[in-house]
Amino acid sequence: MPVNDPQWGRRGGGDERGGSGGNSGNGSGNRNQGPPDLDELWRNFNDRLGGLFGRKRSGNGRPDRPPGGFRQFGSGALLLVVLVFVVWMASGYFIVDARQRAVVLTFGRFTRTATEGLNWRWPYPIQSHELVNIQLVRRVIVGYHETGGVRQNVPRESLMLTKNLNIVDVQFEVQYVAVDAQSFVFVDRAPEETVKQVAETAIREVVGNNEVDFVLYGDRNAIQESTKKLMQEILNRYKIGVEVRSVNIQGVNPPEQVRAAFDDVVRARQDSARLINEGEGYANGVIPGARGAASRLLQEASGYRDSIVANAEGEASRFRQILAEYEKAPAVTRDRMYLSAMQDILSSTTKIIVDSKSAGNMLFMPLDKILQSGAAAAASSSPDGGAAPQRPTQADTVPGSGSDTASPRTRDLLRSRDRDQR
Repeated sequence: MPVNDPQWGRRGGGDERGGSGGNSGNGSGNRNQGPPDLDELWRNFNDRLGGLFGRKRSGNGRPDRPPGGFRQFGSGALLLVVLVFVVWMASGYFIVDARQRAVVLTFGRFTRTATEGLNWRWPYPIQSHELVNIQLVRRVIVGYHETGGVRQNVPRESLMLTKNLNIVDVQFEVQYVAVDAQSFVFVDRAPEETVKQVAETAIREVVGNNEVDFVLYGDRNAIQESTKKLMQEILNRYKIGVEVRSVNIQGVNPPEQVRAAFDDVVRARQDSARLINEGEGYANGVIPGARGAASRLLQEASGYRDSIVANAEGEASRFRQILAEYEKAPAVTRDRMYLSAMQDILSSTTKIIVDSKSAGNMLFMPLDKILQSGAAAAASSSPDGGAAPQRPTQADTVPGSGSDTASPRTRDLLRSRDRDQR
C-alpha cells in the first residue's frame, strides 16, 4: 500500500482467532495498527490551536465557531499581549556594581547617570545604558609596545629632543582612571588614544626644557611629576573625565647609533667622580690634622707670648721697686744686688775663677769636685759604709787672663765692685 493512500495504516488485518478479517469500517475486531497519517497529524495540530483560541470541531470534521468564540479569542490575545508587555518592561531593570557608573541613553542621547545598585530604565529601543568602571586603572605606553612578552621600541614615539639639541630615547607608561562616566563616554570618541597623545606631548615638552645630562642622569622623579602635572592640565582643558594617577619612566637611553660614545662619557664621569672622592677623602684626613697642629702652635705661641709679657712686666715691676730702694740707700742696694747676683751665678756653676791682682794669675776653684767629694762623704757616712775620697784642700792656679773664661755678666759685676772699692 502506498504511503499517500488515505487508508494507509487504517485497514485491519485478520482476526487473531483465525478469522478471515473483520469489517474495518465499523472498527470491530483487532486491527493491525500502522504509523499515523501525516494529514491526521496536521488536522490534530489545527484542532488544538483552534481550541486554544476558542474554536472546536463539528461533527463533520470542520472547525466550528460556537457562540462567544470571538470573545474568548480576544481575551487570550490580550493576555498574551499583557504578558509580553510585562516581560518587556522587566527587561529595563539592570544592576550597577559599586565600582561602576551607568550612563542611561534615551534614543542615543544622554539622560542621566545611574549609581550602584538596582536601577530601571525604559526598555530597548527607548532607552539603553552603558557601564563605565570608574575604579579600573587603565594604562597607555609610549615609546614601545609589547608582543608576546617581548618589548619592541617605537622610535617615532620614543625619540625626543633636549634643550641642548641632543636626542634621547624615552619609554614610559601612564596610568589613569575615568572619574566622570558621562564625559568619558560622550566627550571623546577614543579617550585612550587621546590620553596617549597628551602623554607624548607632555613628556616632549618636559624633556625639551631640560638638558641631556639631567634627563639621562638627573632626578627622574622630577621629570615624572612634571609630566603628570602637565598632562592633567591638558586633559582638564579637554574635559574628557580622566584623572592621571602616575607616570612611570621605564627607560631613558641615548639613541642606539651613539650609545657607545655616551657610555664612554659615563665611564669618564664615573672615574672623575671617583678621583674627586679620593681627593676629598685625603683632604678630610690631612686638613683636620693640619688645622689641629696650627691651633696647637697658635696656643703655644700665645702662651709663650703671655709668659714673656708677664715676665717682662714682673721684671719691670721689680726694677721699679729696686730703683725706689736704690734712691733711698744707693750703697746698700748695690751691695745687696751684687750679693744676690753672685749667689745666682755661683749656684748654677761648678767652677769658680778668682782674679788675682798680685801675680796676674787666676785662682781656679773646682767646685764640681768639691761637690762630688761632699757627695762621696755623705755616701761614706751612710749605714752601708764606704771609703770617702780625699777632699782637695788647695786651689789650682791657671795662668792667663781671667776675662776670657768668665761670663759677661760676671765681668760686669766684678768691674762694678772694683769701682765701688776705689
